[in-house]
Amino acid sequence: MTLPQPSAPATDAMASLMRVLDLERLEHNLYRGISPDAGWQRVFGGQVIGQALMAACKTVDAARPPHSLHGYFLRPGDPTVPIIYEVDRIRDGRSFTTRRVVGIQHGKAIFSMSASFHAAEPGFDHQTAMPDVPEPETLPGEMDVDASFLKVAPEPIRRYWQTERPLDMRPQSLAHYTSTEALPPQQNVWLRSTGPIPTAHTDDPCVHAAILAYASDMTLLDTALFPHGRSIFSDSIQAASLDHAMWFHRPFRIDDWLLYAQDAPTTAGARGFCRGAIYTRDRVLVASTTQEGLIRMSRPKR
Repeated sequence: MTLPQPSAPATDAMASLMRVLDLERLEHNLYRGISPDAGWQRVFGGQVIGQALMAACKTVDAARPPHSLHGYFLRPGDPTVPIIYEVDRIRDGRSFTTRRVVGIQHGKAIFSMSASFHAAEPGFDHQTAMPDVPEPETLPGEMDVDASFLKVAPEPIRRYWQTERPLDMRPQSLAHYTSTEALPPQQNVWLRSTGPIPTAHTDDPCVHAAILAYASDMTLLDTALFPHGRSIFSDSIQAASLDHAMWFHRPFRIDDWLLYAQDAPTTAGARGFCRGAIYTRDRVLVASTTQEGLIRMSRPKR
C-alpha cells in the first residue's frame, strides 16, 4: 500500500521518536536513553517500554526478533534526566534468547522488563477474527478532529490531541472524552507512523516492534474507564500503568495501518485490566497486549 506523503511536523515528530529509541551505548550491556522535551511531568510509559526493548535488542542476534515482553513500572520517570538501561543476558538457547532489562534513574529502578526472542519457524497457525470496523480513511484525521471535536472537548483533551505525535491515531469513536454516559469497555483505534522509518532501519523488526510497543500504551488503560463515564483526563481520576505485556505473533510494519482492538474485562480494587489485539488491515493478527493500571478516585483538593 502506498502511504500519503506526511506533513513536515509529523515527519519531525517521527524523527524525534527515532532519536529517543536510538540508545547510546555506554559500556557492555549498558545503554542510555533520553526523553523528548515535551513538557511532561513524567516519562511516558510507552517510551520506557520501547527503549527497554531496543536495549535488549542490541544484545541479541538480528536473526531472532522479539516475540514477547513483560514489564513493570516501578517509579515515575523523570523526563529531565537520561534513563540508564542495564541488560542482563539471562540465556542464549538453541531456539530462544532471554533478556532482563532494568531502567534506572537517580540510582533507583523505575522499570523492569523481561523479553524473549525467537527465530521464525514453521508450525500450527490460527487466529481469532478481526472485528468489523470502518476503514481508517473513513474516520476523522487530525485536521477533522481539530475542526469538530476539539472545540467542545475539555482543555486536557484538547492539549493531548493538539500535540504533534509520531503516530497517526484514528479512534472509531471519541465519545468517551466528552460524555459521562456509561459505555461498553471496548474501543478500536487505527494507527500508523506519521513519517517514514529511516532507511537503515526500514526492515528491522526490532524497530517496528519498539514503535508499536510505544503506541500500545497510549489508549489501552482508558478503556477500563468507559463503563464509568470517565477518561484518564478526568480531574477526578488518578491513573498510571502498573505493568504491560506484549506478544508479537507475525511480521508487520508500523508504517502501514494497524487496528488496535481493545477491551477491559474488569475494573476492581482501584485497578483496571485491559487487553488488546493488533491486526493489519488485511485482517492478520500480529500482536497482543495486556495491561493492568492504577485507577483511583482523586481526593478533593482542600
